[in-house]
Amino acid sequence: MNFQFDEEILLLKASVRDFIQNEVESVAMRIEEEDQIPQNIFEMSKQLGLFGLSIPEKYGGLGIGMVGKCAIYEEIGQTHNGYTTLIGAHTGIGTVGIVEFGSEEQKKKYLPAMARGEKIGAFALTEPNAGSNAANLKTSAIKKGDKYILNGTKHYITNATEADIFTVMAVTDPTRGARGITAFIVEKDFPGFQIGAVERKMGLKGSHSAEIILEDCEVPVENVLGQEGQGYINALKILTNGRAGLAARNLGSSQKLLDMAITYALERTQFDVPIIEHQAVAHMLAEMAVEIEALRSFTYRVAWMVDQGQNVIKEAAMLKLYGSEVYNRVADKALQVHGGLGYIADYPIERYYRDARITRIYEGTSEIQKNIIAKQLVKEFS
Repeated sequence: MNFQFDEEILLLKASVRDFIQNEVESVAMRIEEEDQIPQNIFEMSKQLGLFGLSIPEKYGGLGIGMVGKCAIYEEIGQTHNGYTTLIGAHTGIGTVGIVEFGSEEQKKKYLPAMARGEKIGAFALTEPNAGSNAANLKTSAIKKGDKYILNGTKHYITNATEADIFTVMAVTDPTRGARGITAFIVEKDFPGFQIGAVERKMGLKGSHSAEIILEDCEVPVENVLGQEGQGYINALKILTNGRAGLAARNLGSSQKLLDMAITYALERTQFDVPIIEHQAVAHMLAEMAVEIEALRSFTYRVAWMVDQGQNVIKEAAMLKLYGSEVYNRVADKALQVHGGLGYIADYPIERYYRDARITRIYEGTSEIQKNIIAKQLVKEFS
């Protein structure tokens, strides 16, 4: 296993680090207060090529593998998680389906604009009665001539208000259960497509989630993504291979929290010494560092496995579970090290604490990851 980055990735990593530290971090509190990513941050992200991380060079993207993407995600994770989520959702579940399962015509039509950040991608699977039980979809797709007519409601869709291109799962054959689900590429301007209520969330300000309402939405037959009836299987593949990227973003945020906690512990004095000299504080920092280093190794191992084309169903579920749990534990300890200051909204610790909580829920809850892991263990020993 070789986790060394080539020169191209190292240069991009350095450019992204500079951008994150000098540009995004300077407006992080503004993002939190206004619940909006400033337009100039969008534009600079486009110039860096961040919207094209997952898209092959042939279609205008950067064409880097999962190990390289994780290196970039780790840098992006060290700033406001609303920005991190907007980029991650687009470059992950928002575009990977078209890259992996799209026809050549679909790739040529959609990917260049998505790579440039001119068109933002989103993934629409979750419904009011189909969250953890993702196969229980009610959105229907009925073929009529040269179109499919979609009806249903999706919710909690990340990037919904910014997105132009949606990967939408709908039932084409209700008699076949999960094998009757098909994926569609749906444009926001298609007749019958509309954005519903925008969710008011605990965290992730600047990253907007909303309902999608499909009322006799007309989707051309050429916008079927992959084979009819393969939508659910492909959705699981998209989510599985993307879990290394999500873990890398959690890793970046965890590292940022540790760095802030160490800095504060060196500067803050109690009983006439810096608090880092108190064993209780020093041990919390040590525990954070150990978990972060373990997460880093695990993240790049699974990313390497993805690049090698290996089956990572079990390992990706383990990584998603571990990465989100580490981030939450690190956020809790970082707040504790900061004491009362960590609880104040004028300081970023409480923001990370709130933002960390969703990682144990979205893209598969911690409980679902345990189910996947257990199922794979049984398969291995049967």
